[in-house]
Amino acid sequence: MDGKPKKKGRPMPLAGQRPEEAGRQSESTSDAAFNKWLQMGLHTMFDDVASEPIPEDLLKLIEQDREK
Repeated sequence: MDGKPKKKGRPMPLAGQRPEEAGRQSESTSDAAFNKWLQMGLHTMFDDVASEPIPEDLLKLIEQDREK
């Protein structure tokens, strides 16, 4: 310990790093590569589906549930 007070709060992200990844400094290179590959693959498979409009029937069910 060098006697300096530790900063509290969120760690600062590195260049090219998203804020939610800033605390994961100990991630190995192979883990980081796998995570990037997985993220890109999931986006490729599901971005089109996630951007589709929500069906009216489902919206009605959600609204009915809110009114309970």
